[in-house]
Parts: sequence; C-alpha cells; structure tokens
Amino acid sequence: MTLPVTLCGSLSRLASPLGRSMHEAGYRALGLAFTYVPFEVADLAGAIAGMRALGIRGFGVSQPYKQDVIPLLDALEPVAGRIGAVNTIVNSAGRLVGHNTDWLGAIRALEEAHRLRDARTLLVGAGGAARAIAFGLLERGAELTIANRDVAKAVALAAEIGASSAGLDEASRAADYDIVVNATALGQADVSAAPPIPDDALRPGQVVMDIVYKPVHTHLFEAARQRGAIAIHGGRMLLHQAAAQFELYTGHPAPLGVMDAELQRMTGA
Repeated sequence: MTLPVTLCGSLSRLASPLGRSMHEAGYRALGLAFTYVPFEVADLAGAIAGMRALGIRGFGVSQPYKQDVIPLLDALEPVAGRIGAVNTIVNSAGRLVGHNTDWLGAIRALEEAHRLRDARTLLVGAGGAARAIAFGLLERGAELTIANRDVAKAVALAAEIGASSAGLDEASRAADYDIVVNATALGQADVSAAPPIPDDALRPGQVVMDIVYKPVHTHLFEAARQRGAIAIHGGRMLLHQAAAQFELYTGHPAPLGVMDAELQRMTGA
C-alpha cells in the first residue's frame, strides 16, 4: 500500500535548492513519506490561502515575509510572539501556527565557533531575521549592538530588547567586535552584491557570519576568510533552523548528520 505523501516547502522571492536538499535527505534517512517544494511567491496572502486549501503541512518563510505573514496566521508559538517574526508555519488540522527557528539556527551556528556569553557582538540589520538573531544573542548573554541603514529601526529594536544601537557606519568599526553578523539581504543575488561590511574592517580571529545563502559564498564570507577571520556562511544557520523545522513538521528528531552532509555536498563548504 502506498502511503499518502505529506507536502512541506518554503515561501520566498528567490527559491534556493539548499533547504529542499537537506529536508529531503532527512526524509529519506528516516523513511518518511514527505516531500519538500520551494515556492517563489509574490502573493503572500494567496500562498497562505493555498496552504490552507491544500493541507500543506509546513512552510519555511524567507525575507521579506517574516513579519508580513503574522496577520495571516491563526496563532503564534510564544517565542515567535516574543521575537515578532515568523520563519516557520505548521499546519495542524487547518490551524496555522507561526514559529521561529531562525534564532536557534543562528545561535547554534555561532556556538560552533565561539562562546556567546559576554562576546562583543555587532548585528547588522533590523528586519525579521535580525530580530530573531538579536533575541538569541541576548538569551545567550552576548553584549549586542544593532546597526542599520535606517537608524530609527535600529534604535526601536534595540530599545525593545535591551541592546545598543547605531547607524550603518558602525560597520566600519567591525574590528572592535568579537562577533559580526550580517542579517541584511546585502550580498544576496537578487538584492545587491555590495557587501554590508567593508573588507578592511574585518580582522583575524573574530567570528563573521553572513546569513545570506543565495549564494553561500558571499563577498563578505570570502573577505572574512581572506582576512583570517572565522567565517560562517549562511548555510550553517540554514542547517540548524531546518533541523528544528524538520522536527516540527514530522514529529521525529532530525538526522542532523545526514542533513549536514547534504549541505556540504551542495555547497562544497
């Protein structure tokens, strides 16, 4: 007897094969009758209506939809409510609940490289992904400064969560920080190739993470490696947040080693 297939996927403006490859590698490893389809969408409300109508089990949500999707859902998991951004939707018998696994993905990726407690950290960006990462960094006891082109957004987010704030010119002083995280779309293929942080502001030994994974080897990632920094590409955050999504969708522990091997096969890094 053939089991029915459960559909999961992602909603973004520019679809990437990485999420699909990792999720489906996990499904195969556990013998689950699931499949995963990345959707490029311009009509977010229509996509959510389609999720309800088709009984799609789960969607990952990419920028710029992580805050816009909230009014379209039935409920938020408490941490997603505290963060104010959603990157994961779980459909339970027609009830759509928003979750946030971005913060876990980012923190686990950073903790592979550096202890976060008391680490001087510069977070560039103030959108949905930045909100999640800021939450996680403060949960782990980091000293956090949020820098953004729109200074008012940085000030508002920092005041809301108890961090410091600055304009984007703070990126030129990145060498003053133990950890630097780009949580903007700068460097993404469909946005801008311009790096969010000047190359000469990076230094040996510091940790530099670029959450952009389209492409994985961004200018910032390569510049950080060349400058002797510990460079973390966006695929590492994607891996760990995808593992948390996998568990929400399937109810099974994620086969992290299998998913990690697939990430490395896809990226060569």
